[in-house]
Amino acid sequence: MVDVSKWPLFTLLGVHEIASIRQACVFGTSANEAIYITHDDEVYVIGLNCSNCLGTGDSQSTIVPKKLDCLSGKKVVSLSYGSGPHVLLATEDGELYSWGHNGYSQLGNGSTNQGVSPVLVSTNLQNKRITEVACGSHHSMALTTEGEVYAWGYNNCGQVGSGSTANQSTPRKVSNCLLDKAVVHITCGQTSSMAVVHNGEVYGWGYNGNGQLGLGNNGNQLTPCRVAALHGLCVLQIASGYAHSLALTDEGLLYAWGANTYGQLGTGNKINQLSPIHIMAEKERIVEIAACHSTHTSAAKTQNSQVYMWGQCRGQVIILPHLTHFTCTDDVFACFATPSVMWRLLSMEHDDFLTVAESLKKEFDSPETSDLKFRVDGKCIYVHKAVLKIRCEHFRSMFQSHWNEDMKDVIEIDQFSYPVYRSFLEYLYTDNVDLACTSSPTLINAPNRLKRLCQHIIKRGITVENAFFLLAAAVRYDAEDLEEFCFKFCVNHLTEVTKTAAFWQIDGNMLKEFICRAGRCGAFKN
Repeated sequence: MVDVSKWPLFTLLGVHEIASIRQACVFGTSANEAIYITHDDEVYVIGLNCSNCLGTGDSQSTIVPKKLDCLSGKKVVSLSYGSGPHVLLATEDGELYSWGHNGYSQLGNGSTNQGVSPVLVSTNLQNKRITEVACGSHHSMALTTEGEVYAWGYNNCGQVGSGSTANQSTPRKVSNCLLDKAVVHITCGQTSSMAVVHNGEVYGWGYNGNGQLGLGNNGNQLTPCRVAALHGLCVLQIASGYAHSLALTDEGLLYAWGANTYGQLGTGNKINQLSPIHIMAEKERIVEIAACHSTHTSAAKTQNSQVYMWGQCRGQVIILPHLTHFTCTDDVFACFATPSVMWRLLSMEHDDFLTVAESLKKEFDSPETSDLKFRVDGKCIYVHKAVLKIRCEHFRSMFQSHWNEDMKDVIEIDQFSYPVYRSFLEYLYTDNVDLACTSSPTLINAPNRLKRLCQHIIKRGITVENAFFLLAAAVRYDAEDLEEFCFKFCVNHLTEVTKTAAFWQIDGNMLKEFICRAGRCGAFKN
């Protein structure tokens, strides 16, 4: 469950309503509006309703959650909002909805009339499936399954990427340097836009007065321009604040550039950076980044779920990444990935007593409180039946089918090694997995939940040294999604990967297949 209890707006909800929330987004200049999605894919709104941003069909504020019936049952895959505010929402079926402020045609409906309720955006998007949306202050972007980018709305600085500064009232395909390139990720600053293409290159356009495009200068760009300073790096994710940018590479490296008045670049000073600069070099691998428009704040999460913040935090200016007293899950951190005032959750201090999560972690593998133990490779792992039943369908089914009071409290395990199985059980208590254990080919071939989990962790821990080993394991055990991820990583770092021991120790047939496949992808072109 997403913990939204720290925001005053959600104190208006009852206990059952809070428990139903799967995703939530708080926005508005004073955190006075919120959109949340329930576990059964219903979309609710609550708050002041400035510029009809709640989409309820009227301009009335509401302290009682209202359901947006037109979005009922539609699985939301992407949500973003602007300063007006206006709201964009993409569904799993590839539909794009917009509502709210429309003074600059940022809703993409060809007019400047306010959008009082969600309306399907279809102009120039027929037969297109939208996978991601992004909002600037008063402009909008959408990404299709084919890797095409469409932009519209306010264009005073070229943020729509049309080659002019004329506003765009309906979605228009962004081409120029993005022509024939498959874009995989988009983001907007207040009056700037950025995109990551399939090979990890980054492009930016729009306002650049603070260097937020990372081009080495502060001149505006009316069309996409490649961020040359990131050449040789494969960027997976970018995040845009009001006037600064962050980039995360496939090796877990973090780069920052742009405005730095509040220390939001994390460089230890307040000097703007016109080009990307590597930050947090001494920290462990970064796996997620976020930036906030309204508070000039940045955040990063490490592979051990530690969250660092810097910039304008709780009325203070922090010029170096600061470890917060908050451990978050992927679902919670995803809520921060949109520019919102939801950052306050990141800076909540620990209470003097242990939280439920901390208590569970403390009791893992504790003989004093356990009522069940697994014996693996002659070693015992002490657990609690109730925790396993609550956390894992596998154990829930096993206990219901086979468990009774007369059975032994020791279960012998011979399918996995001790480190691997202990890592899995520890995950059920902590939501963390030992990366070294996840690299085991045995785990890649593990049953459903464990397999999915370990493949997810492997993606976060892949390196040049282990990439080909992991690719081989993924091929061997038909882990198609992981295989595709590892293959792309190997191609993006081809020169370095071919120098590793794993590359030259691989089976000849597989090596031949890799070279042929890489060739078909254009890996050996000059």
